[in-house]
Amino acid sequence: MERTWRRGGDQIIPRPEQWRLGEPPHWEGRHDGLSPVALQPLLDTVRTRGGGSLIDPVPTDARASAVLVALWEDDRGTEVLLTKRSWEMRNHKGEISFPGGRLDPGETPVEAAVREAHEEVGLDPSLVEVIGELDHISTVVSKSFIVPIVARLERRPDVAPMTGEVQRVLHLPLSELYRPDTYRQEIWWRPPVEWPIHFFELDDETIWGATGRMLVQLMSLAVGVDARTTGY
Repeated sequence: MERTWRRGGDQIIPRPEQWRLGEPPHWEGRHDGLSPVALQPLLDTVRTRGGGSLIDPVPTDARASAVLVALWEDDRGTEVLLTKRSWEMRNHKGEISFPGGRLDPGETPVEAAVREAHEEVGLDPSLVEVIGELDHISTVVSKSFIVPIVARLERRPDVAPMTGEVQRVLHLPLSELYRPDTYRQEIWWRPPVEWPIHFFELDDETIWGATGRMLVQLMSLAVGVDARTTGY
């Protein structure tokens, strides 16, 4: 039986003419797609593995960036903070992303991620407990070198769009992402290489690109798989 996916959103997906479905997710058979995800074991895994590894080549003109992967636990299990970028942005317009941005001169990735989350959605820095990092990746379109900072929040944050860069804030349970009708991998052929692209189709949004890659690693760690994700 052919698998169907949720409706997704209105993001612009530059899918090439040549593509095919890729591999099943690392968590297939390890999560039922329904149960809440416990936060503490995931944080323990992130803390134990130490700093993130660099898994992409870094272009000489890449700009250092950091994002905040903010997690908390409530009655829906572990949730993650995401934003939808404005359609007025030059790059990645309308895409779902973690709060984050460029490092200022002399700033560390942690400082940048926390600052950007405060500026973009009003997240109180005093609520942020930094746990560790996911793997560092680079992006082609915006020429960024990204350090994902994983952090714990005591409770669901009271946040909202604070700048013109952010159109919407999402409090998303990880259990939603484990649903079997939500994730798929596509293999895009851009000569001379193939790229695995990670998609999460929600009821009203599509998560893909760098954010999709980071979520794949986060969700793999939550089920005990330390996956190195590649892609676009």
